[in-house]
Formats: sequence, structure tokens, C-alpha cells
Amino acid sequence: MSTLSEAGESQIETVVVPRTSDLGGFSVRRAIPSAQRRTVGPFVFLDHMGPVEFAPGSGIDVRPHPHIGLSTVTYLYEGSMVHRDGAGHTQTILPGEVNWMTAGRGIVHSERSSPESRQAAQRLCGLQIWVGLPKTHEETDPGFTHYGLDVQPVVEGEGVRAQVVAGTLFGKTSGVKTLSPLFYGDIQLQAGATVVLPAEHEERAAYLAQGSVEVDGQKFESGRLIVFAPGRPVQIRARTAARFAVLGGEPLDGPRFIWWNFVSSSKDRIETAKQDWQRNRFDQIVPGDETEYIPLPEPRA
Repeated sequence: MSTLSEAGESQIETVVVPRTSDLGGFSVRRAIPSAQRRTVGPFVFLDHMGPVEFAPGSGIDVRPHPHIGLSTVTYLYEGSMVHRDGAGHTQTILPGEVNWMTAGRGIVHSERSSPESRQAAQRLCGLQIWVGLPKTHEETDPGFTHYGLDVQPVVEGEGVRAQVVAGTLFGKTSGVKTLSPLFYGDIQLQAGATVVLPAEHEERAAYLAQGSVEVDGQKFESGRLIVFAPGRPVQIRARTAARFAVLGGEPLDGPRFIWWNFVSSSKDRIETAKQDWQRNRFDQIVPGDETEYIPLPEPRA
């Protein structure tokens, strides 16, 4: 199958090399927002967590903190963690399952390793993703829904396994409820296998979590976000065994401002959220995780 680059049209719009930061014992690579790309469809944030191996007795500890104006999606490749939020939800997050928390007007949550998982060494790896909410839903009531593997269709064949996590992809539609047109898929390829990402969505990208792939004659290693040009199918070939997320959809209805854990179409709304967190006007208490919280960051000098 020939690539469209032979006709002089590149399939690739830009490539993002994520910046790496340390979150107290494990590293994350942030692909969006970045200088090269702020959003892909309604997706406004993508962190690659790990892979990291925790020694017995240790684990991940993301203390209670607030969100507004977004949905968070925690998607694990390895390991587990426990989600708790101020609305009273407690859910163990396992690989391949979908934990979709809509912050709306405001919610507080934490994510930690369970006491049971800390009894032995454990590995953790996955993606933390934020979806910006349409303006009509930015102040919606907060909520949380856990989805198992049974609502995520899988397409398999010729060295390809594609799990349709959210939205519609390869003719299959996930049972995960979303508030805007989007897609998110978990693709695994054997070495030499090829998958073609259709052109039906306006904005599309792939985040390469493991392995090496080739797109339009260019080779990419893990830890890259490849943003594709619109309007054309994209062929992705695995040079080694590879795993990557494909995501995108319709752009948001206007720009979004991001400060710390707050996302909004209004800068004033973010300022209000800052004051609310400082003055305990959020529902601060997370049942089962009442003793700690993350304070508002200090302004940069």
C-alpha cells in the first residue's frame, strides 16, 4: 500500500517531544499542552505516567486536589490505583478499564496505591488524559463512571489489536458516555503489522507509549505525540512490537485556559476556582482520604 506522501502531501502535521517532570518518585511525560500543540480535538492534556517500579511499602500518592471544566480519564497499561472523590465514589483502577470523572463546576479527588498493592513490588504505567467540556457543560454537576472491558469493542486481525475506548473507531462504538464528538483507542501492533487510521475525524493524533513505528516514511520511538494532517487516512506500521493511543475529534467550541488543575473558557472562572480552593469553598472532604490535600500552588516569581 503506497503512502500519501508519494503524492507530495504529508500525513504528519507536527511531532511533539513531551517534557519530563518528576512527581515525587516517578516521572511523567507531558505531551499536551505543549508549545507545538495545545489541544487535539477536545483533548487538552495528556501525561504518560511511568513506567515505574515501586518497592514494597511504596506507591503512588496523588493527594486530594480540585478540578473544574473537564473530564479526567485515567487509563492504565500496568498496575493499579484507587480513585476516591468528594462525591463519595471509590473505585480501583485496573489496566484497560475506563474511569471517567466529569468535574463540571467542581470536584475533588485523589489517586493512590492501595494498601494491598504496597505489600509487594509493583509496576505502574499509563496515561492521564483530560477532555475539555463544551461551554454548555462546563458548569454541569460533577460525576464519576467506571466502565469495564465489556463496553469497549475490540477489533483484531493481522497482528493488530484495537480497543475502542471511547467514541467510534474502525466501525465500532464504545459504550463510554462522552459530552462531545471524540475518539480514543488503545492500539497494539505486532512487529511488521500495519493499521490505517481513518480520516473521518477532523483532528487526530497518536501517542506512542511503547515500541517503534513508521509513518509516512519517518521513524518514531516511544514518547512521541504524532499529530496528523486532516482529511487523509494515515498508515502506521510497527517497526517493533508497539502500543499507542489514538485520539482526537471535533475541536472545542473556542479556546480553553488551563491553570494547574482548572480548565475553562473563562479566565475569570479560573480565578474564582483558585479563591474557592484557598477558602475551602469546594467540597473539600474526600471520604476515606480526609487528612491531606494539595495546596494551591504559589504564584511564580
